[in-house]
Amino acid sequence: MAIELRDVSLRVGAETHIYETNISLEPGQFNILLGTTLSGKTSLMRLMAGLEKPTSGGLFVNGENVTDIAVQKRSVAMVYQAFINYPSFNVYDNIASPLKVAGLPRKEIDEKVRRFAELLKLTPMLERLPNELSGGQQQRTALARALVKGAELVLLDEPLANLDYKLREELRDELPKMFADTGATVVYATSEPLEALMLGGYTATLQEGRVVQFGKTSTIYRHPESLASAQVFSDPPVNIASIEKRGNTAFLSDSVSWNVPAKLAEMPDGAYKIGLRPHHLSPDGDGVEVGGEVQIAEISGSESIIRVIIEGNDWVSEAHGIHGYEFGQSASFFFDSSRCLYFDANEMLIETQV
Repeated sequence: MAIELRDVSLRVGAETHIYETNISLEPGQFNILLGTTLSGKTSLMRLMAGLEKPTSGGLFVNGENVTDIAVQKRSVAMVYQAFINYPSFNVYDNIASPLKVAGLPRKEIDEKVRRFAELLKLTPMLERLPNELSGGQQQRTALARALVKGAELVLLDEPLANLDYKLREELRDELPKMFADTGATVVYATSEPLEALMLGGYTATLQEGRVVQFGKTSTIYRHPESLASAQVFSDPPVNIASIEKRGNTAFLSDSVSWNVPAKLAEMPDGAYKIGLRPHHLSPDGDGVEVGGEVQIAEISGSESIIRVIIEGNDWVSEAHGIHGYEFGQSASFFFDSSRCLYFDANEMLIETQV
């Protein structure tokens, strides 16, 4: 199912939930909506499903305008973060419910239910009621119901957010494979950049109701078109600073400078911005050395998250190993200048890589 939003917007009273959006989703692809809470992910999904009618613009499926077609007449399935199952139905009947509504023969229903129950490791639970299941099992039941329906468009609104870590990891790996054989177009909402990278496919970065960028997930991560897109696709937040470019040199301050890439060297001198991802700022190593005042250091397993004020900028270092610091401690950090993302006065990326 090819889905296209043409100049679609959504306003509720004086508030704009979705600004004019143009985006095309190709059939059979895994598409991710990446953004923080209130960025517009759920609103965009509801527009795609037909649960909300756009204030302007239209939704086209395979070239046909379906804006005014009721959701019940569309081939759509949606799974929410808060799993929804029929409490009086056992797992089997929950999964089978859309097939029964569609009037499929009993034998075909049984075959499909058991196939997707096996896929989602629910076979031993088919006779149980939802309140007899764990949270993960309930969410897998909801996913199975979406899969068994055979919908051409499947919308997954942060479906793994309430699951335990191990199950989330398993399903992240399995989800793209589950849908690969169905031919469905899948839209998956998440607030986690790492999850988007793990799922792959295509990603739309959203910020305050705007689609900032859309394309292959790996491309957007490596080459964000704007500072806004880089900010959406970084957790911890991307480190940002203003620099002064003079000739072939970038100055973070009078005492911190480095040679700029050839493409930037050709551009006019003046003010620019850099973005540096936290895992490219290290408390040890070599490269450009910067001094800072540590604000907080958090140890998470074998990694350290260190918040530090560097040249007046609030930066974060995400480093391997355990690095203990005291509040207010002076410390040196290092980064490879080739890892910097450079942005012009309009905060658009300057492509410096060949």
